[in-house]
Amino acid sequence: MPKIVAGVDSSTQSVKVVLRDADSGELIASTSRPHPDGTEVNPLEWKRALDSALDELSSHEISAIAIGGQQHGMVALDSEGKVIRNALLWNDTRSDKAADALNAEIPDIHQRTGSKLVASFTASKVRWLADNEKSNAEKVSAIALPHDWLSWQLTGASSLATLFTDRSDASGTGYFDSVKNEYCRDIFATALRSEREVVLPTITAPHLFGGETSQGIPIAAGAGDNAGAALGLSAGVGDLVISLGTSGTAFAVSSTPTHDPSGEVAGFADATGNFLPLACTLNAAKVFDTLAKTLGISFEEFSSLALSAPLGAEGLRVIAHFDGERTPNRPQARGSFAGITHSNFTRANIARAAIEGVIAGMVYATQAVEKLGVSYSRVLLIGGAAKNPAVQEIAAEFFGKTIQIPPADEYVANGAAKQAAWALSGMSSPP
Repeated sequence: MPKIVAGVDSSTQSVKVVLRDADSGELIASTSRPHPDGTEVNPLEWKRALDSALDELSSHEISAIAIGGQQHGMVALDSEGKVIRNALLWNDTRSDKAADALNAEIPDIHQRTGSKLVASFTASKVRWLADNEKSNAEKVSAIALPHDWLSWQLTGASSLATLFTDRSDASGTGYFDSVKNEYCRDIFATALRSEREVVLPTITAPHLFGGETSQGIPIAAGAGDNAGAALGLSAGVGDLVISLGTSGTAFAVSSTPTHDPSGEVAGFADATGNFLPLACTLNAAKVFDTLAKTLGISFEEFSSLALSAPLGAEGLRVIAHFDGERTPNRPQARGSFAGITHSNFTRANIARAAIEGVIAGMVYATQAVEKLGVSYSRVLLIGGAAKNPAVQEIAAEFFGKTIQIPPADEYVANGAAKQAAWALSGMSSPP
């Protein structure tokens, strides 16, 4: 009888679960549930969605499970393991000034952690909590990331000491050294403005289990969503991945770490032992959704309109910073139209300019990665918007090279499933 592994993608917008054959990788079943919208969310909503999805798949006997999750989100827990306040998500920009302050207080932070802080990082959110919600900050006994907290919830444990994570997700906190694979406790203490002992999840190697569910199912280390996607794609050194979801990311698998003093590239770790230098934009497919809705058309019609307009949209530009921006680091920026004339302000040009604006942001992000000496020979385009013909054509035009488009799939969930199968196999390298 084949062994079945479950891979979970707990993202900003929803949770997706795939069941796959541990040996062949064959898809056996899948489902999803929505998450509440917003930049701060009660983590219990994630747990309810995951429980509901797993209940639907409960007729299958699962041999192992792993969770990939949205990075950076701060889940603050008290001494009893209860959530102190809503989790601040990666796209919550209220902590931008806190990030600036920490960068000034710890000038070598990018050398130690691989990343200069921006609002997205957990450390920035910890400092925001310390400065703006002192009573909540004083209750903090542990800080977890979304995937850490969900894995812990599956165990049914109440002891904070049993929290676990992996190096890929820990590398997005701003207080973890992914070269030494250890927390920078002094950076965390500086962020919290307190020297008291706070539990941070144990780092679990990518090929090992960190715990087991209350039903006895082993739980693998898990991963941050981008590392999970890279594993799901079987991306290796020399691959550049452009992902267009709610946010946009450009990341490359590298055998060496990066340390960007500008803060544009995060020096993440991947889910295999390598590194994953990554530049992220806050604005991607959501921009298309907003403008398509404004024009009263579907995304498919939006794509057709864009393809009917000429390259450059006759000089019309969309600055796609609708939610502020992370790369470049402009958290208070807002989107705008530029170059409007009486003749070029057409529906077709608006659609074209919107897609060009988002793709231009991804080119900028890629150039930031290249500046650190990271090279690549293959470009993969994934994410919800990747299957759109206009997005594909404009991406190829802007990058000036062939873009490989893997079949549409749940790559983060697939990566988590692959990680569960890896831990189950007992091998030291991915199957």
